[in-house]
Amino acid sequence: MRISKGFVLMASAVLLSACHHQPPAASVTQPASTPATVPSAPPPPAPAPRPAAAAPHTPTAEEIFARESLSELNAQHPLGDAFFDYDQSTLRDDARTALQHDAEWLRRWPSVRVAVQGQCDERGSAEYNLALGDKRAHAVETYLSSLGVPTNRIQLVSLGKESPVCSGNSEECWSQNRRGHFVITAK
Repeated sequence: MRISKGFVLMASAVLLSACHHQPPAASVTQPASTPATVPSAPPPPAPAPRPAAAAPHTPTAEEIFARESLSELNAQHPLGDAFFDYDQSTLRDDARTALQHDAEWLRRWPSVRVAVQGQCDERGSAEYNLALGDKRAHAVETYLSSLGVPTNRIQLVSLGKESPVCSGNSEECWSQNRRGHFVITAK
């Protein structure tokens, strides 16, 4: 049997190409059969966002004022005293300044009623100091009225020398007792 040269060449080429190392081609294997997929239900809706926690309520000045008792208000001393010189019922400059602030506060809180206590130091007779205390309380009322505070909100009381703030025998102590002092009586 005779083999042709062409056949040998071709067989040699096939053998040579078979010796060349090429990675085998990747075979794609199909799954035998995949069951038909049922469309899945859509995911449940996200829960509604929770409302943000409300910031704590900061009470207004009006709310705070409404809650405070007369004792609490008087303990805060929102109204300053008007001080007087010895044996005088004329308002000093520092007393006018204090009363201007007092008038602003009283205008802000128009339902407030006050008692103005005219007070004196311990020198002099009780009768003299009661009369002087009355003049001091009137001086405070008159000035507050000139600043727009209605006089029907102000009660006048003379304590004379009967209720000193400071007890002692010095000018420093006596000067603290010569005053028009405020007590809030209604709000």
